[in-house]
Amino acid sequence: MPVDFLEIDGKYLEGGGQILRNALSFSCILRRPVRIVNIRANRPNPGLSNQHLFGLNLLVEITDAQVNGNQMKSTQVEFNPGKIKPGKYFVNTQTAASISLVLQSALPVLAFAGANSELELVGGTNVGMAPQVDFLTEVLRPNLEQFGVSFDFDLMTRGYYPRGGGRCKVYVPPVKSLNPIDLTQFGHVQETVGWCFVAGRLPPNLADSMKSSAEKELSILKNAPPCQLEAYKEAQDVARDNGSGVILKATTNTGCVIGSSSLGEKKVDAQELGSKAGRELAQLITQQVCVDQYVQDQLIIYMALAKGQSRILTTPLTNHTKTAIYVAEKMCGARFVEEKINEHHVMLTCQGIGHVSPN
Repeated sequence: MPVDFLEIDGKYLEGGGQILRNALSFSCILRRPVRIVNIRANRPNPGLSNQHLFGLNLLVEITDAQVNGNQMKSTQVEFNPGKIKPGKYFVNTQTAASISLVLQSALPVLAFAGANSELELVGGTNVGMAPQVDFLTEVLRPNLEQFGVSFDFDLMTRGYYPRGGGRCKVYVPPVKSLNPIDLTQFGHVQETVGWCFVAGRLPPNLADSMKSSAEKELSILKNAPPCQLEAYKEAQDVARDNGSGVILKATTNTGCVIGSSSLGEKKVDAQELGSKAGRELAQLITQQVCVDQYVQDQLIIYMALAKGQSRILTTPLTNHTKTAIYVAEKMCGARFVEEKINEHHVMLTCQGIGHVSPN
């Protein structure tokens, strides 16, 4: 009997790997076969890269999916999943491919697995063009917990570009269904915390420089408690290669958790790293944004699957978010409504489909 594949256009809007990740996650959760065409058509090197291939093959393993097109540089994939199986899974990207992006597609799937799962990942923990793992645990996770989804994260070693080699274990408890969320009231800031780190041969004073420049940007905030930032050098057994970065977050009395981050690069000094992250968070707090632009797109799949109406007060929608909405509406029929409040705020509402785990 021929398979009825739903076709998703991978060149839509942002045209990157996120379309693939989200479409595959929905496919696994809803048991809906999907054909993704024009994969990463808007990227300099179109088609599946290392990172996407490892994430795809992980989902094949989790669901015993039938798949065509799972090879490097493939621009089309047909994916027909079976039942989601809880268990222990291991992925070694053998590169600095982002652990965070592999987890991004697997987490919602394993949440609906019906029992506890464990995922061990090897690759890049703090690399460009992807959320740092610290941002996932400190900023994204509290937002997901509003839906009833959570995970435990055990970081053994960090992996930076170009060698990678970072290792972590993620433990995912099951959910039956997702709660709708309402993150529309900012309230007032209860705490601002952050971490400024260096690793490898980089001297500890660079972390101190990041900390002081971030603190300077955040000091302009009125009626906010003093920020509590840590500056440190990673132990040699945790991070062998050179790396640096900043992760900041603010928590409000109404349950909003927003954040900013910056990652060290050549020709970018430590002071600018701290200033950039500090400026971004100060702006979010000043504008009283309830969901930041980095978490915004990652909530779309959960809003679509939740039972009831979800609402978030966020920044103007990024192309990542608009792309995620396109995939969600095609894959599951959830409907999103974007209401522009002013130049800094958008109210995004979704009537979720109320998916219930069959496991």
